[in-house]
Amino acid sequence: MKIKLFFSAIGFICLSQFSVQAQEIKPAKGYSPQIGSVVSMLEDLKRRVSNSVARKSTKEIDFLLDDEANRVGALILHLAATEKYYQLYTFENRIFNSSDDPMWDMAQSLGDKARAELVKKPIDYYLNIWDEVREETLRLLKTKDDKWFKSKVGKSNMNNHWAWYHVMEHQANHMGQIRMILKRAK
Repeated sequence: MKIKLFFSAIGFICLSQFSVQAQEIKPAKGYSPQIGSVVSMLEDLKRRVSNSVARKSTKEIDFLLDDEANRVGALILHLAATEKYYQLYTFENRIFNSSDDPMWDMAQSLGDKARAELVKKPIDYYLNIWDEVREETLRLLKTKDDKWFKSKVGKSNMNNHWAWYHVMEHQANHMGQIRMILKRAK
């Protein structure tokens, strides 16, 4: 009985520590407070999505639920493309144009072209692209402050904070989709 109680107490302590840490948002160091909080959340979501797919085979990454669905790799590239779009939109006050890599347009819209082209690549291919985009996001956000975060994007009715919240929301939505696809891919 004492051993069972001991292990129950150890389990509770471990769970309590994990639970407290997992539920606390702290601004990432090197950023203004509001931006740092969003960076912390963006990084947490990216880590969770990446951990979900990191050890998956190309067969699992290329799995299609049906002829209209998207593959996991394409969805990861889609997340990178959305983040890249918001980099351009919030930092350069523009959207994708003809001088940008056409891959971004395909990854943004997905569909038949993406289903045909985004196959037979290991998951690291997609994660490395997303890592590069994220590195640039973090670099650019370090150059801004909370006043910029509250300011409007160009002539839109959206502020920079909402734009980056949307990137985070987008990642969370697709994280669920990715996990569901992977469950079916087995």
